[in-house]
Amino acid sequence: MIQEHLEFALEGRAEYIELIRLLKYVGIAENGAHAGELVMHGLVRRNGVLEMRKRAKIRAGDLLSVGEVEIVVRP
Repeated sequence: MIQEHLEFALEGRAEYIELIRLLKYVGIAENGAHAGELVMHGLVRRNGVLEMRKRAKIRAGDLLSVGEVEIVVRP
């Protein structure tokens, strides 16, 4: 069950942000290594599907979930 809902807006003209950078930016991961571990251990879902690529390009409209946290990516 989702306990926390976060929104992330892509800055400027950016088309995407890499998954591990996003996890660090919103505070779910303490650093890049921690973000990579979350992904490697299968704790990240993107649009309902398990995401196993640490550097996946996260774009506006994507919905991520990590444990009880949901992240909506806005333009």
